Amino acid sequence: MKLTPDDVARIAGLARLEVTPEESLAVQPQLEAIFGLLDQLAAVDTTGVAPLAHPQECFAPLREDRVTEGDQRELLQSVAPAVEDGLYLVPKVIE
Repeated sequence: MKLTPDDVARIAGLARLEVTPEESLAVQPQLEAIFGLLDQLAAVDTTGVAPLAHPQECFAPLREDRVTEGDQRELLQSVAPAVEDGLYLVPKVIE
């Protein structure tokens, strides 16, 4: 893909980069190479290929969903300054 200096300036603007005309001339062949690679990727027939979230089939290990600790509400609320009906009482903050 052949880019013009205006194309390079537009791409730099989209990337929020400030490039001088000399830098633009130096970057132009590199950008053309990148867009050439993108054209090659776009030319590949991907019909019937399912999109992947990860290149390898990875699954998170699952564990049994079971209770591992007992009820400690009474113990934890015993150090609270104010408790009523199993709830912590806090001062009113918003009027």
